[in-house]
Amino acid sequence: MGGTRDEYFQHGVGQMAVSYKFAEDDEYDDDGKPKRTGTVWTASAHIITAIIGSGVLSLAWATAQLGWLGGIATLVIFSGITLFTSNLLADCYRSPDSVTGKRNYTLMEEVQANLGRSMCIACGIVQYANLSGFLIGYTITTSMSMVAIHKSNCFHRKGHDASCTFSSNPYMIGLGIFEVFLSQIPSFHKLTWLSTVAAIMSFAYSSIGIGLSLARIISGKGGRTTLTGVEVGIDVSSPDKIWTVFRALGDIAFAYSFAQVLVEIQDTLKSKPAENKVMKKANTIAVFTTTAFYTLCGCLGYAAFGNSAPGNMLTGFGFYEPFWLVDLANIFIVIHLLGAYQVLAQPVYGMFETLAREKWPDSKFVKAEYPIKISNKTVFTFNKLRFVGRSIFVVIVTILAMAMPFFNDILALLGSIGFWPLTVYIPIEMYIAQKNIKRRSTKWFMLQLLSMVCLLVSLAAACGSIQGVGESLKTSKPFQYKV
Repeated sequence: MGGTRDEYFQHGVGQMAVSYKFAEDDEYDDDGKPKRTGTVWTASAHIITAIIGSGVLSLAWATAQLGWLGGIATLVIFSGITLFTSNLLADCYRSPDSVTGKRNYTLMEEVQANLGRSMCIACGIVQYANLSGFLIGYTITTSMSMVAIHKSNCFHRKGHDASCTFSSNPYMIGLGIFEVFLSQIPSFHKLTWLSTVAAIMSFAYSSIGIGLSLARIISGKGGRTTLTGVEVGIDVSSPDKIWTVFRALGDIAFAYSFAQVLVEIQDTLKSKPAENKVMKKANTIAVFTTTAFYTLCGCLGYAAFGNSAPGNMLTGFGFYEPFWLVDLANIFIVIHLLGAYQVLAQPVYGMFETLAREKWPDSKFVKAEYPIKISNKTVFTFNKLRFVGRSIFVVIVTILAMAMPFFNDILALLGSIGFWPLTVYIPIEMYIAQKNIKRRSTKWFMLQLLSMVCLLVSLAAACGSIQGVGESLKTSKPFQYKV
């Protein structure tokens, strides 16, 4: 591997690889891995790709449920909580010391180093279930955008009152086939180009949504809005108001979720300056940028459509014309979510492949890499385990998406399940353990109070989303959903 080396073995539970201690050189980092090249800008691109996803499209609806006061306040509060806890998580990348300690390559390793094996297993179950759920949600959203392009052209030809209904299943199948090929990108370190393109696409379609909303407001076609959102007795009944408020909280929580991939993103950064300092800058850039776009999308979308805002601003056909611009926005959504899918899938792939290498360390099926060359230059390496395992996973995700395509309810459920344990509880508990914060001290009490409040919000959002899924199941049949 080159360089002066003083090797030692330190076996981590659940991790096959040995850790190395190397003197850093031009090719390798202090852990013996190839030199990391990530910067604050590449990390920001990864985060923005992961965070600005399908959630942004539901924010007009969420704001309509909460109203001007509740909608804006909730967006600001969630952004502040997410930034704070993400910075706590960034400090735990190395342990026991946040600057010179041993690297933790995944969230599970980080949790194990700070909170022990039992908490590591619990975290892994929630993390990978949540990531898999996100991929199902992204598959649904991407297919809806594809259908929206088809419908937009149909409405343009036949009129806005025409019956333009299409099945999303063929689009989900096509998406699954394409993701099988993209899934062969081996790791986060090779995803920078895809994340950059996806981040640009997210800004593009968000800007189109903002522009169309602004044009609708300026033309005098804006909807009826209120300080408290949809009104009981006029728009909804009292029980429905409660449930939709809970689901709106889940939607906003979903829109700010990226803790599931933060450690893997941080592991792409150069070792100098310190990774936690760079990651905090990337967190700040990404969260402030997304909050600005979220506030514009939520508020302008609400002003444009009022209390009848659609669940998905660009596929719910609040906008029909100009049809080509609506089509372009949905094309951007598709491109963005193709990349976001791979960013969120990488930890799942990595976990599965690490376990396989532990189980069968000498298997050629698991370890052998076959170079694919063009003009004597290796452009790609093929691995049988990577191809078979990731392909099977993508097929399963696609089938589950076809079975339950309920956009807003699925978003709210995913947000409520993942927000408290992964975004709030685990970062706070790891920070307390690493910094040895004394129990019952003022700082400990304030951190626990924040965690408890977020737990109550997550429980409320989960109840609302489960009720919403139950209502959706009454009117839709699995594999027969049409939009």
